[in-house]
Amino acid sequence: MAYLRAKDTINGALGTCFALIDGNRYEIMQAKNVEAKVEKTKSEIPILGLTSKQHKAGGWKGTGTMEVYYVSSLFRQVMLEYMKNGKDTYFELLVTNEDPTSETGKQTVLLKGVNIDSMLITKLDVEKEALDETLKFTFNDADLLEAFEELNQVQ
Repeated sequence: MAYLRAKDTINGALGTCFALIDGNRYEIMQAKNVEAKVEKTKSEIPILGLTSKQHKAGGWKGTGTMEVYYVSSLFRQVMLEYMKNGKDTYFELLVTNEDPTSETGKQTVLLKGVNIDSMLITKLDVEKEALDETLKFTFNDADLLEAFEELNQVQ
């Protein structure tokens, strides 16, 4: 029987996140958590002779969140550019998982057409020793630039 070795799981703290905005590359070292998901949009299709409905995919949408320590004004500047001048910024996020202990190697995903939906413009909290915030975003495309290696079956 094959099984997964614990050492091959991926440590969530080992990785990098970069934002590519207007030709500039910014390391998002303040990131605590980045999560992007794809959800298919489906239509219900009624079929003659069946009491149930079948489903057919007709598209998808990409959404995500990024929880960061509250130590950078980069995304606030992006949002203020939209608020003050109407210029909306679409950028790319490059996220890499790389745990050197794991035999899976690394995985790099490029999110394209990232656009911030909501974020904090300012924050104070006397009960927090380290301020943080969550940014919500959408994205229009993604590429898998590097894939994890498939693990050999261990017996």
